[in-house]
Amino acid sequence: MDTLNHYRQIIQQLLEDYARLSDDAQDGVETQLIFDSLRDHYQLFHVGWIGDYRIYGSILHFDIKNGKIWIQHNGTEQDIGQDLQNRGVPKTDIVIGFHTPFKRQFTEYSVS
Repeated sequence: MDTLNHYRQIIQQLLEDYARLSDDAQDGVETQLIFDSLRDHYQLFHVGWIGDYRIYGSILHFDIKNGKIWIQHNGTEQDIGQDLQNRGVPKTDIVIGFHTPFKRQFTEYSVS
């Protein structure tokens, strides 16, 4: 299997695993998985209501750009970069996209 398809599978499985954890969330809040394999955008999303309070937001967001996995948002307390490494993605193929380009050079991951 080529690297791009392998990374797509890894991201989708990781999001599905986190979605199962989120399914225990409060009634009225739906957990949505959004996979755009054509453009390589992947998200775990919550949408719904708790009483009069609107719930709407991304929990995890990944993109694949130039053969690297970009972590665009991490709304969990988990080390998502480590989760990707545990699934076989090398640090050199992970970009922490929510850090500024300047700050990325101080991480153990790729800068772009």
